[in-house]
Amino acid sequence: MRLLIVGDLKGQLGTASAIAIKKGARVTHATDAESALSLLRNRGADLLMIDVALDIKAMVEQLKFEHFSIPVVACGIGTDASTAAQSIRDGAKEYIPLPPDADLIAAVLEAVADDNDTFIFRDDVTKQVVQLAEQVAPSEASILITGESGTGKEVFARLIHRKSRREKEAFVSVNCAAIPENLLESELFGHEKGAFTGAVARRIGKFEEAHGGTLLLDEISEMDIRLQAKLLRAIQEREIDRVGGARPVKVDIRILATSNRDLADEVKAGRFREDLLFRLNVVNLRVPPLRKRPQDIDALADHFARKYAEVNSITFRPLSDTAKKALKSYHWQGNVRELENTIHRAVLLASGSVIGPEAIMLPDGSRPNGHGESENATSGSDSSDGVTPLVGRTVADVERDLIIDTLSHCLGNRTHAANILGISIRTLRNKLNQYQSDGVPVPSPGEGTRATV
Repeated sequence: MRLLIVGDLKGQLGTASAIAIKKGARVTHATDAESALSLLRNRGADLLMIDVALDIKAMVEQLKFEHFSIPVVACGIGTDASTAAQSIRDGAKEYIPLPPDADLIAAVLEAVADDNDTFIFRDDVTKQVVQLAEQVAPSEASILITGESGTGKEVFARLIHRKSRREKEAFVSVNCAAIPENLLESELFGHEKGAFTGAVARRIGKFEEAHGGTLLLDEISEMDIRLQAKLLRAIQEREIDRVGGARPVKVDIRILATSNRDLADEVKAGRFREDLLFRLNVVNLRVPPLRKRPQDIDALADHFARKYAEVNSITFRPLSDTAKKALKSYHWQGNVRELENTIHRAVLLASGSVIGPEAIMLPDGSRPNGHGESENATSGSDSSDGVTPLVGRTVADVERDLIIDTLSHCLGNRTHAANILGISIRTLRNKLNQYQSDGVPVPSPGEGTRATV
């Protein structure tokens, strides 16, 4: 965790820094917003902690303008409730009063980490994959981690980093599917001031941020084939060219990549370079889908039940045996992410001393029926009038309704909806853009309906 603290904080800076360092963070200090931006452009960070005495709103807006995706936490000495609330409205994700409380800072750091380092498994199938990951982790070989969306590929990547000789250095991840094509090159390789509209200053890319450590190229199959050529050269030569740069920059990194597609098929289809695949696929780590890891379902469900009871300040209730049986009967197309959402929902809906099967609800409001499907699934059966409900509708209409309904139940969260649907975030965005062009209402982030009893 790379923490950048901004402001004077009247002597409390040293205390806050010491606590964060003790919790494993690497801390950098900037006295004002401009100095902080300069550090971000040249070093990067995972979390920004800023004094409420500074203009948080302007800082957040500048971060967005320069395409920095970094959470902001406000902090202040003797700040009243209205000032703290205003900092949240201005874009801060959290507020920490000073003098700092060690447990509070630890909680914020853990929340920002978002459980990325939490590795929970119990199934023998997963153990085999973990053993292979730990065996190859100390090497410098590039590793391609494949598997369906939501299986935990990034968690395996972080495990490899922690078990490698680079564990003390940075772990930097870039989601190739979440960044627009016209910005991904700059995100990876950086740019010089004036290289394009909006390039207000020189900024290093993810390759330079990861220097000495590990770079994860998440969902690399979504990268445009033209950019793949530049990526291949960077991996081969261990040097990159910033956009608008005059000379190459040497980098020392270990490359990991993930994909939810079969890259051999992508090569045959002309969407992925074969030489790049050879460079990335020195070792292939295949993460099995959750439905092939029944013991992991139990372990993860218990973990999420505890996690969301704590998050929502609810007394922890264990899952009943019947509820666990229902969970293991379902096919989990969205894998671990879908299971996590389901357990979060169950924690909120459950009553009594345990979480029973009646609280296990899927995003469409149905429940697993014990045969690997939901109780509302027709599996091709006819309706009461003898006609399958989908007959007479086009595939495009059915697909549109499925996408819109899933997005609505995810409260407009594009990433979660794409994971549940089993498509890339880029594919989802393209379809939503088309629906909006056709005049179809599309839920915005925060809009939609949760499943109810």
